[in-house]
Amino acid sequence: MSNGTNSPLVSDKQSAIQTVIVSPRGWFRFNPVELWRYRYLIALFVYRDFVIYYKQTILGPLWWLIQPLFATGVFTIVFSMAAQIPTDTLPPPLFYFSGLIIWNYFASCLSQISRVLLDNRDVLGKVYFPRLVIPIALVLSNLLRWAVQAILFVLIYAVYWFRGAPIQPNLFLFLLPLVMVYLLLLGLGLGLLVAAVTVRYRDLVLAVPFLIQLGMLISTVIIPLSEIPESWRFWCALNPMILPIELFRMMTLGTGMASWTAVLIDLFLLLFILFLGIGLFSRAEQTFNDAV
Repeated sequence: MSNGTNSPLVSDKQSAIQTVIVSPRGWFRFNPVELWRYRYLIALFVYRDFVIYYKQTILGPLWWLIQPLFATGVFTIVFSMAAQIPTDTLPPPLFYFSGLIIWNYFASCLSQISRVLLDNRDVLGKVYFPRLVIPIALVLSNLLRWAVQAILFVLIYAVYWFRGAPIQPNLFLFLLPLVMVYLLLLGLGLGLLVAAVTVRYRDLVLAVPFLIQLGMLISTVIIPLSEIPESWRFWCALNPMILPIELFRMMTLGTGMASWTAVLIDLFLLLFILFLGIGLFSRAEQTFNDAV
């Protein structure tokens, strides 16, 4: 009787089920076909982030509405009533809320993705799957959260509409999906970039919340672009978050400012940030287990 290891039948069966996983090398690794194979895992992570995160809280998803409403109230009291900062002839609550829901989506994506390697190190060290699965799931779950806040925005919008507020929606509203894709890719790219750097420099994790607050102040969430001197508006285009805020107000409220120069500059910045973020993230995930 021949040895089992030399049996052709056994060796064929072993070779049929044998899978070898080799860590790919290179600075830029993005395989959409592989990500599509793991689409069910992405859906599972979206479910986890969207449902389970608030499962143990009393108010649950109501926090998605309480946070922007509270911030809108504070901004109205501090910046509109006390500081008398103009809001493009718009009702201050509507002006601030329209900027906050755009900014909050970007800020949530950046904050969560920047910690994705550290927060999921136990899973990433044991199971193989494309590491981009988790960041993609985060931007999608935050998109669902934004949709809930957008419903509240529509309700507030309707109240001011019937009161005769000077708001003028227009046909540019059909371009809203493009604005959201821009925000999704910007949050993903910048989040991946920060996540890659935090593997080596943990101080950046503590700096991210401060940088997010600073970024909101230098965007047009509080001060409309029309109040900024014209000589400075070109430099405002270097802030890639001003464009989506202004476009959203232009589409829904009839105010806001956007030039083709700003669009071209910000699209270039978006592509640069996205490619750099994916490249650094691909590099960081190869040595992540050795760094933690």
